[in-house]
Amino acid sequence: MSPRRDARTPAVPHVPVERFSLGCGALLLVSPRPGASVCAVQAHLRGGNSLDPRRKEGLAHLAGRLVDQGTREHSEEELAELLEHAGGSLGGGSTGISGQVANERWQLLLESLCECLIGPTYPKDKVERQKQRLIDRLEVERDDPRVQGAQLFRTLVYGKHWLGRNEQGEPASVRAITRADLVRFHGKQWCGKRMVLAFCGDVPAAEVRRFLDKRLARFPVGAELPPPDLEFPPMAPRSAVFAAERAQVHVFLGHLGIRRVHPDYAALTVMDHVLGTGPGFTNRISKRLRDELGLAYSVSAAIHSSAGVLPGTFTAYIGTSPKHLATAIEGFRREIGRIQRELVPAEELELSKSYLTGSFVLGFERAARRVQTLVAAQRNNLPDDHLRQLLEAFAAVTAEDVRRVARAHLFPERSCLAVAGPVKESVVRGLAGARRRRSSSLSS
Repeated sequence: MSPRRDARTPAVPHVPVERFSLGCGALLLVSPRPGASVCAVQAHLRGGNSLDPRRKEGLAHLAGRLVDQGTREHSEEELAELLEHAGGSLGGGSTGISGQVANERWQLLLESLCECLIGPTYPKDKVERQKQRLIDRLEVERDDPRVQGAQLFRTLVYGKHWLGRNEQGEPASVRAITRADLVRFHGKQWCGKRMVLAFCGDVPAAEVRRFLDKRLARFPVGAELPPPDLEFPPMAPRSAVFAAERAQVHVFLGHLGIRRVHPDYAALTVMDHVLGTGPGFTNRISKRLRDELGLAYSVSAAIHSSAGVLPGTFTAYIGTSPKHLATAIEGFRREIGRIQRELVPAEELELSKSYLTGSFVLGFERAARRVQTLVAAQRNNLPDDHLRQLLEAFAAVTAEDVRRVARAHLFPERSCLAVAGPVKESVVRGLAGARRRRSSSLSS
């Protein structure tokens, strides 16, 4: 039975889209928005840090961060000045470049974007400056328990898959990257066949297409990437510790999650808002571990938020006192078990659904949010009316649906456990072992 629109369900703003194939091989998505005061653009390049060579992790990140710091036509300072005078900005990362500007200056924005796509010069002084900034940050983060705990958790879940690596690399791998590496990476990996371009603004779609087709005529067509690697370690309880003398321990508990296209995505989103994502009083884990037990201020649990083209993770996180470590882990286990056993009361379910559907429509007035939505929908092969379908699916979720997806997708007995702070590995291994023994006794 397909979900139907509830009279109380907020209407999703219409985000029209027109599709074009550019001569360079890129797919162009245009969302015309009459009367818009700001326009936005995003160029997404498939691959990102999955293309990083071993021992040069961080290459895709640096290649993207540096594309706007000097082109064949303008220096970094000249490009920044042009955009700033028009109230605009442009910035890159491992998967491309995006920006926005006052709508009447849309041609300047797209011209600047195309400059960066086609002809970044990677000036040696800019490369060395950006490398040093990144190395300095990574050195600081190497001693940050929360950052290292999160990285340990990803490694436990994803193993040797590139999703388990730090997108920004490590100090040693960043030091090994040369300007020649960056030029070579951009020339080989940034190409039309791997690019999705999205634009939103008060400009006729055909005019945007003509402009970009002309400006990107010299952008290499290249070749599409092969299907992504979907081989991950088997789901099993694994544990690791990052030892640090701090006042808190940072705890990450969870396992491999779902892809965005999974049919249970909507029900899992509602489940998350009941279990550990909703604000304050609308989620159980915050209410129990933070408000009632006073274990922490920061606590959460979610599976839907990291779902994408590749599987994300179910992650339960808490920062707490070392003496409360066992209590916190047990609290996660109890709340997961409860949502798997019991039907969510109607009032609690409606509260979470109302918050979710009410907050969902916020932000779509921003052009940048719209282009992000267009790119994400294209990458995940979602239909043009996916926003409407998703909102209706949220409204249609029942208590039985929440219990069903909790049973189908949450596996506390097979979860990875990463702990960072003043704690011994033997203690964490003992807690992980206790979970396995408890699970075995329940199943028997």
